[in-house]
Amino acid sequence: MTQEDRLNARFWEGRYRDNQTNWDLGEPAPPLVDFLASPQAPSSGSVVVPGCGRGHEALLLAEHGFEVTGLDFAPSAVEYCRQQARARSLDNRAYFEQHDLFRLPASFNAAFDYAVEHTCFCAIDPSLRSHYARVIHDILKPGGKLWAVFWAHSREGGPPYRTSVGEVRSLFSPLFTIEQIAPVRRWHSRRNGDELWGVLTRKE
Repeated sequence: MTQEDRLNARFWEGRYRDNQTNWDLGEPAPPLVDFLASPQAPSSGSVVVPGCGRGHEALLLAEHGFEVTGLDFAPSAVEYCRQQARARSLDNRAYFEQHDLFRLPASFNAAFDYAVEHTCFCAIDPSLRSHYARVIHDILKPGGKLWAVFWAHSREGGPPYRTSVGEVRSLFSPLFTIEQIAPVRRWHSRRNGDELWGVLTRKE
C-alpha cells in the first residue's frame, strides 16, 4: 500500500465496504472510557474526532454530553455513524462529516475545545505525523486539549505504524504542553497493552 493510497478516499472506502477494518475494536477505546468516567473529565464542550471510523468514541462522547464532530475519509463510515447517532437519539449533538484531515475548511480553525485521537495517528504515513500535530493544534482553541490513545506497538511496517513516548514528545511538544503520556492501565484484548494515554494542551 502506497502513501498515495492512504491519501485516497476511495482506498479507505474500499476497506470499509470489504469489511477490512481490523483496527475497529467494535467499542470505544477502554482508556477513553475510563477517562470519561473519572473526576478529571469535563462534562461539556465541543470535541472533534479525526478519523472517527464507525464512531465508537464520538458516540460515547455525545452520550456524556459533549457536542461532537466526527471526521472520516470514507463515505460509508460517515453514513454508518450518522445512522448510529439517529438510532441512539444522539443526532442533536453528534455530527459526522467526510473530510480529508489535511485539507479541512477554514471554519475548523480554533473551533474545538477538545480533540480525541484513536487509530488516526497510527494510520497515516509517519512522514505526515508532524503535519498531523499541526492540524490538531490549529483546530483546537488556545488552551484546548488533545485526549489521545496512541497505538504504540513495536512491529515493523504498517499501517498501523509504530510509535513511542519519545516520538510523541518530539512531535507534539513544540505545539502542545504534554500534561500526561504513559502506558494505558486498561486495554482491549486485541491491543495487548501496546497503547499510550496522553493528555496534551495546545500552546498559544
